[in-house]
Amino acid sequence: MRPNLLRNNKKKIINDPVYGFITIPDEFIFDVIEHAYLQRLRRIMQLGLSHLVYPGAMHTRFNHVLGAMHLMTQAIQGIRRKGHEITHEEERAVLLAILLHDIGHGPFSHALEYDIVNGVSHEKISGFFIEKLAEEFGDDMKRALMIFQNTYGKPFLHQLVSSQLDMDRLDYLNRDSFYSGVSEGIIGTDRLIEMLNVYNGNLVIEEKGIYSIEKFIVARRLMYWQVYLHKTVVSAEFMLIHALRRAKELSLKGISIFASPSLSFFLTHEIKESDFVNNNMVLQHFANLDDFDILGAIKVWQNHEDKVLSKLSSALVNRKLFKIEISREPFSEDRLNLEKEIVRGLYKLNGDEVNYFVYSDILTNKAYNQHKQNINVLMKSGEIIDLTKASDNLNISALAQPVEKYFICYPVA
Repeated sequence: MRPNLLRNNKKKIINDPVYGFITIPDEFIFDVIEHAYLQRLRRIMQLGLSHLVYPGAMHTRFNHVLGAMHLMTQAIQGIRRKGHEITHEEERAVLLAILLHDIGHGPFSHALEYDIVNGVSHEKISGFFIEKLAEEFGDDMKRALMIFQNTYGKPFLHQLVSSQLDMDRLDYLNRDSFYSGVSEGIIGTDRLIEMLNVYNGNLVIEEKGIYSIEKFIVARRLMYWQVYLHKTVVSAEFMLIHALRRAKELSLKGISIFASPSLSFFLTHEIKESDFVNNNMVLQHFANLDDFDILGAIKVWQNHEDKVLSKLSSALVNRKLFKIEISREPFSEDRLNLEKEIVRGLYKLNGDEVNYFVYSDILTNKAYNQHKQNINVLMKSGEIIDLTKASDNLNISALAQPVEKYFICYPVA
């Protein structure tokens, strides 16, 4: 028999395809990573249905949070070298906060964020999960929750977890670029992290890092149009959203719908934020949900007697995705009604059933929002300036403006 020391070794090294070897910092963090709540992220894909366009984009949110933790370790070391105090307890707490920042994502992430539950963001649900973990893990987790919710006394720790220049974004740009094969998302994380500093308790970037920040902002804009808001991905996600909505509509009417027990719970209940607070079973059911619940369900729904549900599910399973058109101008009501009439005749639909097949909405790309959690540049003079004013690249000011595009989506014969 091996000695206990070897059998219980928690000083693990993980081989990550993006960064190489990642070290788990201590045994406490290893135990949190092993928890069922965090292990669930192995079963939730980081990019939802993007693999229908980029076949390699099959990485998970578990990959992402480990990578973000690795970058956070580097950021802490760099900020300490510049003379700013981060205690051992604060280091552990901020590493926990970044590890758990995505724990509230549901199946297929943003695509279903407002359908499985009623208007409760994944950030809110992450907070509920961390509160629950604090009952099990104690003060370290409570401190992590304070950092996550920005109630801790050092704002820069929260900004490392959630801001316009956080470890979350630095990891997902490089990671999503790596797995999708879209090279425009590659950014120099090492240099960006080395240029981080703290001024009056807030995170800043040193002036000599401004060109790396410019590339980071441009990379975000390009990755949104090429990957996150790719029109075919948008088509697939809206189809999935409407398949789930139809399943929920039928379930609430008492019609039998195949689903795992926890998916069935959300299909047969209208869950609001207050339900997470007042009913422990809501969070537990959410913790049981992952992509496999949805994928298994839509495979079965292909054969459901409801033709709306069956057609949407079959089209998703077999990648018969709806046609999507993108425009700088809104599509007219006449155009929308024309497509609805064509689809109504094509599928012999009644009443509002056509609304499950024809959609029009807005896509918004915000690469940098200078009015919310702006990126501040620490100039050599000691002055603090917003990125758009510090940069001599006119494109940065332009990128600070959100870009909106309109789409219409419908099936074709």
